[in-house]
Amino acid sequence: MTSPEAHPFEEIGQTSRSLDPCVVVIFGATGDLTARKLMPALYNLKREGQLPTHFACCGFARREKTHDVFRSEMKDAVGKFSRIKPLEDSVWESFEQQLFYHQSEFHDDTGYDKLSQFLKTLDTKLGTRGNRIYYLSTQPSFFTTIIEKLKKHDLIYDHEKIKDKWSRVIIEKPFGHDLKSALTLQKDLTQHLSESQIYRIDHYLGKETAQNLLVFRFANSIFENLWNHRYIDHVQFTVAENIGIEKRGRFYEEQGLVRDIMQNHMMQLFSLIAMEPPVNLSASAIHDEKVKVLEALRPFQGNDFETCAIRGQYGTGFVNGAEVPGYREEENVASDSTVPTYGAVKLFIDNWRWHGVPFYLRGAKRLPKRATEIAVHFKHPPGVLFQNQGRQNESNVLAIRIQPNEGTALKINCKVPGPSSPIQPVKMDFRYGTFFGLTPPDAYERLICDCIANDSTLFARQDEVFHSWQFFTPLLDYWDNTPPKDFPNYQAGSWGPKSSDDMLGKDGRKWRLI
Repeated sequence: MTSPEAHPFEEIGQTSRSLDPCVVVIFGATGDLTARKLMPALYNLKREGQLPTHFACCGFARREKTHDVFRSEMKDAVGKFSRIKPLEDSVWESFEQQLFYHQSEFHDDTGYDKLSQFLKTLDTKLGTRGNRIYYLSTQPSFFTTIIEKLKKHDLIYDHEKIKDKWSRVIIEKPFGHDLKSALTLQKDLTQHLSESQIYRIDHYLGKETAQNLLVFRFANSIFENLWNHRYIDHVQFTVAENIGIEKRGRFYEEQGLVRDIMQNHMMQLFSLIAMEPPVNLSASAIHDEKVKVLEALRPFQGNDFETCAIRGQYGTGFVNGAEVPGYREEENVASDSTVPTYGAVKLFIDNWRWHGVPFYLRGAKRLPKRATEIAVHFKHPPGVLFQNQGRQNESNVLAIRIQPNEGTALKINCKVPGPSSPIQPVKMDFRYGTFFGLTPPDAYERLICDCIANDSTLFARQDEVFHSWQFFTPLLDYWDNTPPKDFPNYQAGSWGPKSSDDMLGKDGRKWRLI
């Protein structure tokens, strides 16, 4: 047992990676993401010995406040949102001494000069050696401005010339608004940064179940041998949220469901499910295989915009027994808005493995429950043997739950005990929390730690982003130029518009109940 005088992490540090000292600067530190996700993640990393010993976090935002006020606000946020609460906690007492605040406008040169001097002071005081991570938790319109200012004031280093310290930038989604804007943003950023310094974060890739997809597929030959068009009938992806837009009306009016969820989260999961085995587990090898999947996507054309893509917008309804407003009644939303809060697409991958296998993706706000799931539906078994037993047409389904109740379930057919021998589907269920006896860490914990360790495996590479935008931009353009006539077309608390069910119904399939 560690003695009271010992450093709390001298003996129980769990990371096998050697992490360089560094300062994490969070731009937009007074925002919701910092309070809900980033600060709880940093605190939990501190608790578990996953942060460098020489470490600091500096919040950068426009509101005036002192270090102590910022620390107090962050303690309240961690107490509210962290999976482990800092009550009477000596870890928090140590952690808060590594938290600082810097007030400035994002465009103010004087503020960056003062930031540079302050970070040098932290280097001397805390031994952080000049290493920097800049986390852009701001509106996308500020990305280019912030990077330009950081470079101008020598806060971003030329990694080709400077070898004794490093600087990296974490950028929140969305990376661009469409293909053209994403290419423009990349061009603007790479005037000041190398691609190796850019970490495009997608928190779904930090979730334990998403990380397990490669292990599940390639470390279990029982599944990988069946992972092709000969045995799989179709695959369904569902990202369902029971909440509305939660005071993000301005953001959602600009982005909509496809940009918010489908173009990034869902396509990342999709490429992991569909990719070929990488030659090794390096970041570049995994990214290469994901890109090949996106390159093989069959583009929308002709009537596909109507038959293979469904959009919707929620109206008033009931969620968890409480009445909720429709999207057009939400704060900062136009009364005649045509922004979709539901999207469903059918797509195909034109390669040998997935020839003719449809992938159905749906994401939405204000559905009955919160759930993210990938369901692999295997082909129906021949009915000749059990055609008189009922249930003979049930197909096997492998369900991978990303959230909540992370785990995997396999539906198989089984004989019911008794002389009549009816067939009934049963479920083999594995849950992380039950089996391992612990709650998986939050996705941001893994991703922040990976960035410190210079591991980009779980971040999106530029060509992944561009190919995803290349696929969705024609659909978004079509929707912009063809306003819907039936919005709102699904009730809050329902599973979406009827046209989404019809899209699968025409193929002789239906959405899996979650």
